[in-house]
Amino acid sequence: MLLAATAVATAPAWQGWSAVAHAATGSALPESARALPLNATRLLPSPFADAVEGNRLYLLRLEPDRLLHNFRKHAGLTPKGAIYGGWENDTIAGHTLGHYLTALALMHAQTGDAECARRAAYIIAELAECQAAAGDGYVAGFTRRRDDVIEDGRLIFPEIMRGDIRSAGFDLNGCWVPFYNWHKLFAGLFDAETHLGNSQARGVALALAAYIDGVFAKLDDAQVQQVLDCEHGGINESFAELHARTGDPRWLALATRLRHRKVLDPLAQRQNSLPWIHANTQIPKLIGLARLHEITGNAADAIAANFFWETVVGQYSYVIGGNADREYFPDPGTISKHITEQTCESCNSYNMLKLTRHLYAWKPEARLFDYYERAHINHILAHQNPATGMFAYMVPLMSGSHRVWSEPFDDFWCCVGSGMESHAKHGESIWWEDADRPADMLIANLYIPSEADWAARGAKLRIETGYPFDGHIAMSIPKLARAGRFTLALRIPGWCQGARIAVNGTPLPAPRIADGYALIDRKWKAGDRVTLDLPMALRIEATPDDPRTIALLHGPVVLAADLGAADQPFDGPAPALVAADVTQGFSATTAAVPAYRTAGIGKPADLSFAPFFQQRDRRTAVYFKRFTQQEWGVEQQAFAVEQARLRDLERRSVDVMHLGEMQPERDHGLEAKLSYTTTYRGRHGRDARTDGHFQFRMKVKPGPLILQATYWGEERNRLFDILVDGQKIATQKLDADRPGEFFDVTYAIPEALTRGKSAVTIRVQPAPGMTRAGPMFGARIFTPAGETRT
Repeated sequence: MLLAATAVATAPAWQGWSAVAHAATGSALPESARALPLNATRLLPSPFADAVEGNRLYLLRLEPDRLLHNFRKHAGLTPKGAIYGGWENDTIAGHTLGHYLTALALMHAQTGDAECARRAAYIIAELAECQAAAGDGYVAGFTRRRDDVIEDGRLIFPEIMRGDIRSAGFDLNGCWVPFYNWHKLFAGLFDAETHLGNSQARGVALALAAYIDGVFAKLDDAQVQQVLDCEHGGINESFAELHARTGDPRWLALATRLRHRKVLDPLAQRQNSLPWIHANTQIPKLIGLARLHEITGNAADAIAANFFWETVVGQYSYVIGGNADREYFPDPGTISKHITEQTCESCNSYNMLKLTRHLYAWKPEARLFDYYERAHINHILAHQNPATGMFAYMVPLMSGSHRVWSEPFDDFWCCVGSGMESHAKHGESIWWEDADRPADMLIANLYIPSEADWAARGAKLRIETGYPFDGHIAMSIPKLARAGRFTLALRIPGWCQGARIAVNGTPLPAPRIADGYALIDRKWKAGDRVTLDLPMALRIEATPDDPRTIALLHGPVVLAADLGAADQPFDGPAPALVAADVTQGFSATTAAVPAYRTAGIGKPADLSFAPFFQQRDRRTAVYFKRFTQQEWGVEQQAFAVEQARLRDLERRSVDVMHLGEMQPERDHGLEAKLSYTTTYRGRHGRDARTDGHFQFRMKVKPGPLILQATYWGEERNRLFDILVDGQKIATQKLDADRPGEFFDVTYAIPEALTRGKSAVTIRVQPAPGMTRAGPMFGARIFTPAGETRT
């Protein structure tokens, strides 16, 4: 049967997923659902299976003893391996071990790999040995920095228990996010218990929990909130889960106490508290509230979790399903103004998919898995290179940007850790069942080639498909020990129009449609086959805030224009599309995967498009400005005017400094203390932190001169001084002055400071009591209008 259309092809992207229209005749889905166990599913050849295999090989390249280095060292035991580099050699050391333990457990469940199980058991035994040596349950790999000296991280806890609590958001008494670190370790221990049946894991978790409980027992509620102002992952989830496993009310009381009220209380009142706060810091807190709701039934926790999901997906998510720019939530509904090379931290989607699973388990709705699938295919698959097993921290969407891949032993970013997990469990959400009456309904949510065992019916399930490139999906039931009547629910994606279903080769006359699912209620037997055809077509999605900023998709797959090899520079303008009807200017170039070529509508030249997630070593463009021919003419005139202005400025320039770039900084004798380079929207820059500065030499000439500095218009709470040869000429305040754009500020240089000189030193430093100067994205010295350089 041809099912009713369920989405408009040109609907704006993420226009409130709560409002995605699925044709419906009433709800017949269960009140709650649960996924089939991960170890019940085996993947068949597909991009998902490739990702799992690439990850498995990487996990086995890592050495547990090297990840355990600090755990043993700070327990007074001799390390058995040299510490890794990158973040593992910083004060966040140890966070990777928790991720790694989870990844090993998941990988064993997904593939049956015995070596993964062996390694996990070894790590847990080592952690138990470290605890025994410590004597009080403490076990950790993190350290703290004090006066440039690296110390054992446990030294911060006596200070905290005395009420000496210091944090600027990501550090706690000199240690980088210790409770975030422990949240990863707890998760690894719980996953080892769940997927490997490792009983020792719970003992390690209980002993560590008792130590942490002792720390918080010394603090009043206000002090607990001070601690929680430092990023802490989902430590509330850790103790909620420990209570669920043990039934001990002690852990539920602590989980409830570890509620970061500053962020979570407004969300429980359906108030958006997210603008300009660190995105991934928040998502695990909401996963914790979701787990608490499942245990206690507290309605406020469910409200907060649901409202957060709706807000992030509806207001902050890009076409690939990822969210945030430079790791922060911007103002809501401003996606078109935040398409940069620092979009979509990969940890964010890893955590959003976790939260989505909780919400779906409470109330199955297809729209939740429409989002899940979007992020799963277009962000999660994009964030790993299966050929190397390496991961991308950001998945950038700015035209001309490319993914930067981790090094195997010298990075260990947070997104490396979450990537180890994400690509060990691609089979976890394919099939779901009725949580209360599991034999009554089977739900297909993801169309990934796989085989699965459905214990409730003693069934073997099989999916064969070329999805997400091909919309033909063949499902079969090779084995069904308990044949009989049950309902098979097939998710019809919100983008799909005209889905067709057949059972044993016979088109289904009129399946019932409810909440985005086609429901097939019949008596089933072994050997039954179902085919689902989801027609795929090229379509556009506009950003919610600007209908002229568009992306292109084919079925569930986001497409991107290929702008060249990642190892070659991209210096051209961002490409645009000029047509009254954009999709009419595209023609398919291959049938194997969705690939297209524009004909006459790409500016400045026509473009080739392919799936974004597969363009791992290419520079790409995902979003495009759409113009009519008349609008494009106006755009070209404005461009010509701007080029004339830049030529005039260049004619009057005496010296130009490109901050954040190696050779220009060398050429200008840059000196810096507590100063860091940055890159944003293709511009390089530099900032200075508390008690730091940066300074550089610039050429001057006799007569009036102007210093120009470039800033990003959404920096907030910045106040800093600019000095020329030691004399302050300006104090600059940045406080979201020019949202969405870079802007220039000019400062007159007193002639007395340049008289008789050929160069001066420009120094930038935070104003007294302030924590940051800049970033400054370039400096220029030039003569006033009407004069030229000599």
